[in-house]
Amino acid sequence: MQRAVSDYEIFKTWQHGPAATIRLFERVFGTVALYGPPAPDHLQQSIDYLSQKVDRLNAQITRLNEERSKLTYENVQLRRRNQELEAQISKDSHNSSRPPSSDPLARKRTKSLRQPSGKKPGGQPGHPGHTRPIVAKPARVIVHHPPQCQHCQSPLSTSQMVRHERRQVIDIVPATLRVTEHRGEVRRCSACGHESKGEFPQAVRAAVQYGPSVKARALYLQQYQLLPYGRTSEVLRDLFGCHLSPGTIANNIGECAAELVETELKIKKKIRRSSVVHADETGLRVAKRGQYVHVASTARLTHYAYDSRRGKAAMDEIGILPRYRGTCVHDAWWSYDYYTNCRHSLCGAHILRELTFFAELNAEQKAWAAPLKGILLEIKAAVEQRREAGGKHLASDEQAAFTERYNRLVQHGVEKNPPQGARAERHCAASEGKADQSDKAAAGAYQKQARNLVLRMERRREEVLRFMTDFSVPFDNNQAERDLRMIKLQQKVSGCLRTEEGARRFCRIRGYISTMRKQGKSVLKAIEEVCRGRPLSPTS
Repeated sequence: MQRAVSDYEIFKTWQHGPAATIRLFERVFGTVALYGPPAPDHLQQSIDYLSQKVDRLNAQITRLNEERSKLTYENVQLRRRNQELEAQISKDSHNSSRPPSSDPLARKRTKSLRQPSGKKPGGQPGHPGHTRPIVAKPARVIVHHPPQCQHCQSPLSTSQMVRHERRQVIDIVPATLRVTEHRGEVRRCSACGHESKGEFPQAVRAAVQYGPSVKARALYLQQYQLLPYGRTSEVLRDLFGCHLSPGTIANNIGECAAELVETELKIKKKIRRSSVVHADETGLRVAKRGQYVHVASTARLTHYAYDSRRGKAAMDEIGILPRYRGTCVHDAWWSYDYYTNCRHSLCGAHILRELTFFAELNAEQKAWAAPLKGILLEIKAAVEQRREAGGKHLASDEQAAFTERYNRLVQHGVEKNPPQGARAERHCAASEGKADQSDKAAAGAYQKQARNLVLRMERRREEVLRFMTDFSVPFDNNQAERDLRMIKLQQKVSGCLRTEEGARRFCRIRGYISTMRKQGKSVLKAIEEVCRGRPLSPTS
């Protein structure tokens, strides 16, 4: 039975138009009453239409799922790349091997890996101190007479001198050039009338030339103080009144390098006989190209070598490490591993900087990196304390306890950084609705580097802890890094070296200067001896 419709409802519906009126009658009387029963195939047509619509929706869902998977993978890659860039930006001299000069100005850090000693600044108790002593025989004496008595104002011109007080002023006397003239006499023989001339010294070759002291000062300023050629010439003119052109200074450098060939061979020979050698390499721009300078040094010897290569081929040609039998301290550059005749020790400072980077990366990496950094510093402090007390090695039980803790912490780092392949990352990116796995893939961008570090510390444990088992081996490779600092400073001053021959000369002269300075010799005197043709011989 149909529901009755009021006149008002019909009137309001009629106001909305014919379509609204038809819908009202269909609702009240039903479509069958108005239009009759449907056709026999109408139901099948509706089923077919709805089936086609379902197929279209399923295809759309499939396409959207594919797009969603693609977007999820791209999101993982972008997040991973973002994390890599953020971590790269966060690297500076305190958590990587980058030099402090590369740190951004807005993020200059004064934090060092060195721990405070607890001592007050300045001289420590027992330090003898340094003061300027009174010179016994001054070059000039000025006597100041009191004109009258400060008490009664009587004149003191004829009074007796009781004593005097001494005050000395040290000043620089303007330098003057000393010209030495060599005269070769020509004498005629009274017997045969032949004329004979006196021989000049071998070093006196030109009519007018500068002596070894002038050459030594030019080399001192240009090679040791790293002044450019033009400024070196200017300083010599202003201070000493000698006019050396940049070309003359360059010729003096070539002569000095030629005199030091045998001295360089002696330095290499003594380095090969040393018990501990520090090795490192750094980049140097030569002739507008990136080249390398290799250093092998001890506390008393330094050898620099220029080469266009960084790896084993250059080291073989230098000829120090292939014949070395002691302990080589380096930064784990893979080329050093070819030399199996010597022992190896890895630089602890490099490892500490890498651990600092991962400890600051995120909480997951900090869980293993911070304790490892702590135990290395703890072992280093124990070794220094025992060495200061006169000990030659740590106690066996203390050494075993340190090794056990080290192994446990390294194993923890290995477990925190399992191997991850590209296939697993793609599967993770294609997963549906698993945001946590996407986060894990993005967060694992640096897991490969972290795993490489902990595996190196695990497999090369003996080399990492060499400073603990052998007190003659230092904790870090700072000796080589300090020796290379002047090479980088030269590049900052000049931008690059113009020729390869100039780079070889610079390395040879700097090696001699560094060696003489380490052995307590005056650099200026050492260079002057080279200019006289008798360079100083290095001692072991």
